[in-house]
Amino acid sequence: MGTLTKSQIEELAIHLENAELEAYEVTKITDDFPNMTYEDAFDIQWEIRRRKEERGNKIVGMKMGLTSWAKMAQMGVEHPCYGFLADYFSVPDGGEIKHDELIHPKIEAELAFVLKDELKGPGIHIGDVLRATDFVVPAVEVIDSRYKDFKFDLKSVIADNSSSTRFVTGGRMANVADLDLKTLGVVMEINGEVVQTGAGAAVLGHPAASVAMLANMLADRGESLPAGSFIMIGAITAAVQVNKGDNFTVHYQGLGSIGGKFV
Repeated sequence: MGTLTKSQIEELAIHLENAELEAYEVTKITDDFPNMTYEDAFDIQWEIRRRKEERGNKIVGMKMGLTSWAKMAQMGVEHPCYGFLADYFSVPDGGEIKHDELIHPKIEAELAFVLKDELKGPGIHIGDVLRATDFVVPAVEVIDSRYKDFKFDLKSVIADNSSSTRFVTGGRMANVADLDLKTLGVVMEINGEVVQTGAGAAVLGHPAASVAMLANMLADRGESLPAGSFIMIGAITAAVQVNKGDNFTVHYQGLGSIGGKFV
């Protein structure tokens, strides 16, 4: 059960969304509302989503966050979180990302699953995900927490749309049957220098486990992942801070590469 009133949820949604739209830092909301619950946190996120849709933005996908055991340990959280991707978050492969529109962006190498069938939890497992997947494609997520110094707890980050802000996708699409998703390697370069490497197993042991978990988490709210859904699975590499002028390229084993530039 939630502890916040409807008007508190609306006020916090406006507070956090304004921080995103105008690129300024705020303190974590649990400082002011220590008794808020996970349900409250998701209510705030869904209210931000509703506000965007009301304004005419389209929701183009979903993302999972904090999906590596290491990242959960680093952030001191118990389980992953999800967020939504709005249309204006999308940046074409090789495109420019305006650094001034963001606060303290970092990039993560990810994969995205595109579904051909609906996934409706609870009880979804990796096999269900693989069967329902149309194809996978490389993706880079730009994360940008609205919280000062990227410091937050799990409830605060969920309310802040799990630090979602921009994403790049492209490269080659592939059938899941043609890939070993656990061992699939990625190499991230910034300005031509290798800064991170990783493999698919970094994401909950298997990338499809992230999609299964998302379907099951959405079921708590009576939501599902419809056919055609685009789902980013969470970081295969650690998040790397980027500065104005940085070029990035991520190479994916068997799937080509994608990149962009911060201007």
